[in-house]
Amino acid sequence: QVQLVESGGGSVQAGGSLGLSCAASGRTFSNYAMGWFRQAPGKEREFVGGISRSGVNRRYADSVKGRFTISRDNAKNTVYLQMNSLKPEDTAVYYCAADMALTAQAMSGDQSSVDYWGKGTLVTVSS
Repeated sequence: QVQLVESGGGSVQAGGSLGLSCAASGRTFSNYAMGWFRQAPGKEREFVGGISRSGVNRRYADSVKGRFTISRDNAKNTVYLQMNSLKPEDTAVYYCAADMALTAQAMSGDQSSVDYWGKGTLVTVSS
């Protein structure tokens, strides 16, 4: 079992920045590709960004490319999401996810391959 706990959500004005963290416990963190997903009110959960086990490979949704950065620290068992130039349409609950099947690749939008999910943290961007 892997437990994932997100933190860092909150309210910010459009154009502002927020940093999310996801702390993992339970198993060897570096054995998992990690990712962030989000779900806005009334919408389906969607992929935001993914990072490979080593942190070398990263992938982003087109909607956040150039504004968000995913990173990880395997020594701290933590994955991060730095969000800059936030827009009201970024408002959502953000979820951390872990995928054991991926070896060198970064997590993509295939939610069916996710092994573990966090409970989410709310990000609200006001205009």
